[in-house]
Formats: sequence, C-alpha cells, structure tokens
Amino acid sequence: MVGQEFLGTGMKFPPQIDKATGRFQVVDGGTSVKESIYIILMTQRSERWLHPEFGSKIMTYTFMDTSATRLNMMARELKQTILDQEPRVADAEIRMEPRLDKGCLIVHIDYTLAADYTEGSMVFPFYLYAETEGEENGSME
Repeated sequence: MVGQEFLGTGMKFPPQIDKATGRFQVVDGGTSVKESIYIILMTQRSERWLHPEFGSKIMTYTFMDTSATRLNMMARELKQTILDQEPRVADAEIRMEPRLDKGCLIVHIDYTLAADYTEGSMVFPFYLYAETEGEENGSME
C-alpha cells in the first residue's frame, strides 16, 4: 500500500518475544501509530529526562470536576498533544464519555493518518480515582 513506509515499523508495546524466532515482536503501519498514541498518553511530561516535552499532562486531570468545560479543556489538550507529538497523524477528534458510576472517563480517539488519510480509532479509559478493594464490594473496613 502506498504510504505505509512512512508509518514505519517499531517494537510492539508492551514488549513481547516472538516464540518462533526469539526476537522482539514488531508492529507496523496503523498498529504502530495506535501504540505510539497510547505511549504518548501514558507517559507523563518530564518523565523522560532526555525528552522532557514528550508525553501528556493527562494525570493532572485526576480528581477533576467533570463539568462540560473541564471535559472540553481535557479533550482539546489531548488532541493538541497527539498532533504535536505524533507526526503520522494528520487530524484527531476526541470525545469524552463520562462513566461516573464507575469513576472513569472513556476517551474515544478518532484519528486520520497523514500518509494515506485512512482513519483509525482507539478507546482509552481514564480513571478519575482508584477504588479500594473494600469499596468495590460495598463494605468499608
């Protein structure tokens, strides 16, 4: 397919060993882009010493209020982060689906690849708070 060379090939995330060859598994094309977006979102800014601007500020939204304004701010920042840090993405749309009863936001990311303008998507769960084991069962020990 034309443009697939631009998407490149990289090591699978999380790293896995191919049992047949004993080498690290690799991914290419759209899968490589999807895994790259996931790595960008899961890496905190300044976490990588040699690349302090790499990553997102998504964890600053933990314990936030879930007003429409705040959700729009988060979506706009995530979109800009993806477009700034992943050159293989031409455009991205972020939709937030609050699941407050479960304490999370479901982040829907729809993106367009720059190489051939094919579309891709992923779902990213963002937990607003962590439940303890006693709270899950409805008891407070």
